[in-house]
Amino acid sequence: QLQASGGGLVQAGGSLRLSCAASGRTRATYHMGWFRQTPGKEREFVAAVNRSGSGTYYADSVKGRFTISRDDAENTAFLQMSDLKPEDTAVYYCAVARYYTGDWKSSMDYWGKGTQVTVSS
Repeated sequence: QLQASGGGLVQAGGSLRLSCAASGRTRATYHMGWFRQTPGKEREFVAAVNRSGSGTYYADSVKGRFTISRDDAENTAFLQMSDLKPEDTAVYYCAVARYYTGDWKSSMDYWGKGTQVTVSS
């Protein structure tokens, strides 16, 4: 199971840190990722970190503002979001994948429930 937390309401330019706690072992087993979705739109990739933590990947829209990390001792992934914009408003989901198939969203095996992030202008 995956449990995302840390969402909330923040003003534009502010910061939030999302956490994703996994119930099982993540070290060397799963790639971990964050996605987001707004009403009427498809879920989109935000960021991912590979199994070892040596590689991080970002959507162009969040590069330089968001940072993904993982703490395998706690089986947890984080998404530090800075310089938030109203267009970042969405439900954010975390997910894990055993294998990367070329597309992060389709690679994911397990999804958590989302956490709402609202950025006011």
